[in-house]
Amino acid sequence: MFTRLKFSTWVPVPLRLIVGCGFMEHGYAKLLVGAFIPFASVPMAAVLLVAMFSVHWQYGFSSIKLIAITPNGANFGPPGYECDLLYLACLVALVLGGSGPLSFDLLMSKIVKASARTRP
Repeated sequence: MFTRLKFSTWVPVPLRLIVGCGFMEHGYAKLLVGAFIPFASVPMAAVLLVAMFSVHWQYGFSSIKLIAITPNGANFGPPGYECDLLYLACLVALVLGGSGPLSFDLLMSKIVKASARTRP
């Protein structure tokens, strides 16, 4: 369905933004700008898998566990592995589908193609 729509090439942009912002929250060096997505995804996926199996797995799937509502607000339990799976799914989608428009990878491929055409 999406492949027939004109905006389908823009699908990776929100994925890059949410994955980049999420990883930026936990480490600025992991910010995604659409550069080297397949290579950058490998260490990110490794971090997610380690976190999922060593920390979050024991708490189950749900990322939000409401324990109680107190006069001071909501008390939440430890998060499960739901968010880890969401980030992994986004990384897989970006690797398989490409970085899309407004990406460094697309800009570099255009420069390489243009320079290849101008060479004798």
